[in-house]
Amino acid sequence: MSLPRSCYAAYSAAIALLLFAGWASAAGQQKDYEDFGAAKFDHSTAITNEWCPLQPGTRFTWDGSAIDEEGDTERHSSTFTVTDLTKVIAGVRTVVCWDRGIVDGELEESELIFFAQDNNGNVWQLGEYPEEYDDGKFDKAPCWMQGVGDGRAGIMMPAKPKPGAASYSEGWSPSIKFTDRAVVDQMGQTTKVPSGSYDNVLVIDEWDQEEPNAHQLKYYARGVGNVRVGWRGEGNKDHEELELIKIEQLSADDLAKAREDALQLERSAYEHSKDVFANTKPSEHATASAGAR
Repeated sequence: MSLPRSCYAAYSAAIALLLFAGWASAAGQQKDYEDFGAAKFDHSTAITNEWCPLQPGTRFTWDGSAIDEEGDTERHSSTFTVTDLTKVIAGVRTVVCWDRGIVDGELEESELIFFAQDNNGNVWQLGEYPEEYDDGKFDKAPCWMQGVGDGRAGIMMPAKPKPGAASYSEGWSPSIKFTDRAVVDQMGQTTKVPSGSYDNVLVIDEWDQEEPNAHQLKYYARGVGNVRVGWRGEGNKDHEELELIKIEQLSADDLAKAREDALQLERSAYEHSKDVFANTKPSEHATASAGAR
């Protein structure tokens, strides 16, 4: 039996509405930021995720290159230290990491990053304080922290990354144009870098909404962490490529030096980020903060 034209139109509109509602529901599944809750973090500073272990006293060094705004190739290197400091952010005790970015032999950025592992094994990023320099002088510090202003924590590494899984936010603070997202791109890859040869490598694809079709690819080895950085997409202009050249376990003296350098950067953060960083408690030496939240 055929429907009258008026009934058919109403029926078509209803179907269209249902299809749109279904599409909107599916689209709504991708939130701008992750659901965060301090109750999820009972042993937050024990970061044992097999793809992103962060043991205090470990220092990673990467070396490579990128293309500057004039189209010239410049040398890039990065030194990332897991300090023995902790910092409470939004009720969660985090591990304080310190990263230094060097471009053609000059310090371009010095950054504090705060990580914690939840009860399911996901590694979260709860904030960043990056100081950017121009000709060796302080330029700016686009800081974000969970629970301060529009800052929202994100996931640095899922507990069980799987291809085909939904993308996830690595952190959210649109006021400073920080909208990084990531998705599992590949698993089971092989890569060789100066620090070693790695099998069963995980590749994470990262991007943000400010740079369409500009992707950064990060390669992770089990029990090690990030061993390579690459790129993809016509929108990626700097073509940064980095390889892990060294992993070190710092001596007590070197770790103490890294701790003091990180604390010095934190003191600068309280001075330069009065609206964001100044709303957080000071970092503490891990031995003094053990068992506390």
